[in-house]
Amino acid sequence: MTLITELEHNIEQIIDDLKGLCQTLGLANQSGEEEIITNVFLYKFLNDKFVSNLKEFANDIDIDLDVILNDEDNLLEGFYDSYPADVAFRYEDTIQFLINKVNQKDFYKLFEETLTRISEYPENEKFGIQSASGSKRLLFTNFIKDIPDEKKNSLCKSIFGIISQDRFDFGPAFKNNFDFYSRIFEYLIKDYNVAAGVYAEYFTPQVISGIIAKILVNMSPVEDKIYEIYDPSAGSGSLVLHLANALGKGTFGSKAQVYTQDISGKSSRFLRINMMLNGLTNSLDNIIEGDTLDSPAHYNTAHDPGSGFKKFDYITSNPPFNMDFSATRDSIEQKWANVPERFFAGIPKIPNKKKESMAIYLCFIQHILWSLKDDGKAAIVVPTGFLTKNQSIEFVVRKKIIDEHWIKGVISMPSNIFANTGTNVSVLFIDKANTDDKVILIDATKLGKKVKLGKNQRTVLEADEISLIEDTFINRNDVEEFGTYVSYDRIIDRKYSLAAGQYFDVKLNFVEISEEEYYKNIADIKNELNKLFVNNDKLISELNERLNHLKYETN
Repeated sequence: MTLITELEHNIEQIIDDLKGLCQTLGLANQSGEEEIITNVFLYKFLNDKFVSNLKEFANDIDIDLDVILNDEDNLLEGFYDSYPADVAFRYEDTIQFLINKVNQKDFYKLFEETLTRISEYPENEKFGIQSASGSKRLLFTNFIKDIPDEKKNSLCKSIFGIISQDRFDFGPAFKNNFDFYSRIFEYLIKDYNVAAGVYAEYFTPQVISGIIAKILVNMSPVEDKIYEIYDPSAGSGSLVLHLANALGKGTFGSKAQVYTQDISGKSSRFLRINMMLNGLTNSLDNIIEGDTLDSPAHYNTAHDPGSGFKKFDYITSNPPFNMDFSATRDSIEQKWANVPERFFAGIPKIPNKKKESMAIYLCFIQHILWSLKDDGKAAIVVPTGFLTKNQSIEFVVRKKIIDEHWIKGVISMPSNIFANTGTNVSVLFIDKANTDDKVILIDATKLGKKVKLGKNQRTVLEADEISLIEDTFINRNDVEEFGTYVSYDRIIDRKYSLAAGQYFDVKLNFVEISEEEYYKNIADIKNELNKLFVNNDKLISELNERLNHLKYETN
C-alpha cells in the first residue's frame, strides 16, 4: 500500500466513523447529518493543515512549535504572512488543546464557541461564502445548536475521540494533490449529493469532468497567465476545479481564477470545502450563492454593478435540465428585456401542466454564450435531445452556435453516466474564436460497463475508452461508427442536427454468391411471402365468420 493510498484509506475511515457516530446517536438520515460530517471534516482538515504548515514554519525559523502556538511573541502573525492560504487558528482552537478539555461539563459549548471564534477571526473573513445580496455565510455552520440537548455532549466528546487520533499525517497530501482530494471529496459527499428540486445538486462524475477539462485546455495553447474561469451552476465544483487543475500552475501560481454562482446553499458549502481542499482559497471570494439567471453576480470590478458584467476565458456547466422556475420566469424576462443578446432565443413559457418540465438549461446555454469573451471557450452538459429538436428555442440556439461557427464539437455520452439521472446527456464544446470549417461529432453511447451504485445503475468508462474519446476529439479523427468530422455546410443541410449518428457512412457488406444461389434465394423469399398471404387470408376469413355470429340484443 502506497503512502497516498494509506492516507486515503485513513481519511475515508474518519468519514465512515463520523457517519457511524451519527447512526449510533440516532442522527443518521436527518437533514443535520450532512452538516455534522462536512463541518467536522473541514475542521479536522484545517486544523491538521495548520499544524503541519506551522511545524514547517517552526523548523524554518528554528523555534519550538509550542512557543509559536502560545503566540508569546506574536509569531503567528509572521506565519500567516508566510502561509496566507491557511485558516487562522490559535492554540485554544486546536484539537491538541481541546482534547484535554473533553471531560469538562458541557464540553459541547467549548467546541461550539471554538467554531464560532474561528469563523469570526478577521483573517478568516475571506473564507466566507457571499450571497448575491452581499451578506456572508461564516466558515463553519453551527450544527450543534440543532442537536437535541441530551445528545450534544455525547456527540462532541465522541467527535474528538475520532478526530484526535493520530492515524495519519496529512503533510504529504497537502502538496498539490488534486487527484487525491477529488476522490476524497467525492467520498465525503456521496451520501448527501441528492437532487432536491433546486439546480446544483448535480455532481458531475470525476471522469467526465476530467475529459471535459482535458479537451478544453487542448482547444488552444495554454499561456503563462491567469485565466478567469466560471461555472454559473457550479454545484459542488467538480467541473470548474478539474479545469483549474488542468490549466496548471505558472509564474503567478495557479493559472485559474475561479468564479462560480449557485442558488443552493448546500452546494455552495460543498464547493467551499472542495476549493479549500485543493488550495484555491484565493478564489473563495468569488463563490456566490444566488440565482444566476435572475441576478448574475460577477462584475469587472468586484461587487460593483456599475463596472459591467464580467466575461470569462473558460466556462463549464452541468445545469439542471428541467425544473419549475415559473416563480422567476417573468421577472427574468422583464429584467433582461433591455439586454436582448443575453436570452436571444427566448425563455421557455410556463406550461399549463407539468411546470417542472420547463427547460431551464436553455436559459443557461444562452447565459453562457453571453458570458464568454470573444475568444472564450465553454463546455456545457445538455440532454441529448437538444442535438436534434426543432422546437423554437432549441433550434434558434443550435442555429446560432452553428451559423457563428462557435460549435467546436459534441460528445454524446453513454446512458446512466451520471449517478442521479438516467437522462441521456451530451457535451457541447464552444469556441468563440474557432477557425475550423468542420465540427467533430462523437457517439460514445456504446462505451462503458454497467455497475450498481446504491439503488442506481451507473455506467463507468474504462481508461482506454476515456483515451479514445479524448484523442478522437483533440486530434479530430474519423473513427468508424464513433467519431466523424463534419463540415458546417453538411450540418446546415441536415437541419442543423448535431447528432453524430446522422453523419456516419452507411456500410453495405457484399457477399459473392453464384447465379444458382441467387435465384434460389429469390424463390425462397417468394415462398415465404406466399405463406404470409395465405395465412393472412385465413385469418380474415375466421374473423369475418366470428363477426357474422354476433347478434344485437337488448335488455
